[in-house]
Amino acid sequence: MQDRLSVEFGLSGKDGLSLLGDVPLVAETPEELLDDETTPISRFFVRNNGLLPEPVTDADGWTFTIDGEVERPLNLTLAALKSRFPHKILRMVLECGGNGRSFFEPKAEGNPWTNGGVGCAEWTGVSLGDVLREVGLNDSALFTGHFGADPDKHGSHDKQAMSRGVPIAKALEEHTLLVWAMNGEPLPFIHGGPLRLIVPGWPGSLSQKWLKRIWIRDREHDGPGMTGLSYRLPVRPLAPGSEGQGVETRILESMPVRSIVTAPADGGRYPAGTRSIAVRGAAWAGDDEVARVEVTHDGGATWTEAAMTPPRNRYDWVRWQAALSLPGDGPYEIFARATDSQGRAQPFRAANWNPNGYGCNVMHRVAVTVGPEA
Repeated sequence: MQDRLSVEFGLSGKDGLSLLGDVPLVAETPEELLDDETTPISRFFVRNNGLLPEPVTDADGWTFTIDGEVERPLNLTLAALKSRFPHKILRMVLECGGNGRSFFEPKAEGNPWTNGGVGCAEWTGVSLGDVLREVGLNDSALFTGHFGADPDKHGSHDKQAMSRGVPIAKALEEHTLLVWAMNGEPLPFIHGGPLRLIVPGWPGSLSQKWLKRIWIRDREHDGPGMTGLSYRLPVRPLAPGSEGQGVETRILESMPVRSIVTAPADGGRYPAGTRSIAVRGAAWAGDDEVARVEVTHDGGATWTEAAMTPPRNRYDWVRWQAALSLPGDGPYEIFARATDSQGRAQPFRAANWNPNGYGCNVMHRVAVTVGPEA
């Protein structure tokens, strides 16, 4: 897969990703490759909503604007941004809003993500809130609108490929960053370099790549990706397979709790007589915290609680591990279940079906066998 991503799509250095779409370019990371505390750039998923913009030759000369409902509109180069505001380095999860979509029944529209539309990188930048306080928000400021340099999937710059936004309170949160580095390296072009937003805990579509403008608005933003069924969930449950036309919806904001098993990999095999398996993985919970992670080998009849490593900072994922006892040889299905600080746990089967397949957080399952093949 690395060769195809490199040769056909110009993505050198990507290791083992699975291609989900080529126009726009979308690739996810198999769960077993997400076994690092900090996700390497080589294993970080790729999600584009349009085509790639023109390559950047002068990163520090990149300019972006903040205007709208502000006292002092601002046009800054990246070099000026770096010099005028305090830097922050935070390890935080970035997750596609459609992560888990392929587990809906019946199938929903969109790229068929499994659990690999996620990564947890170390981001270097400045708090968007610091910049917004400098420009001065009017009392009428309620929402942001984000704009990037990428053309739409037809190659047109006449309209945005994606333009989403957040309530001002989320924009002012200290972890919402304007970033120029990833894992200590200049932000790669494919990941939005030289400048992008990171809006942690919420759908990755809000973390605008190739950032050119933030428009402060006096109303909810209505750009591409904000209206209709785009990144929205039905307020009341829908019958699976419904079209969803005319139903009341709400914006998808905080992402649901999720855990993945990063070892063993699906299809793992152990010698006969093995009675304990080391299981490990990661868990995260949008704006909330992960309260606990449990694993089962018997369909939920019994659960083993995992030990969790405390996150480095808010929005970092929790790494967990457990020793799972087995009663004998044979095939087993291991499920991992995370529960957030509000008491919400992952289900065995998704119950929140929606036409575009957002927010599916069913438990991750891996199959293993102890003993020889039958």
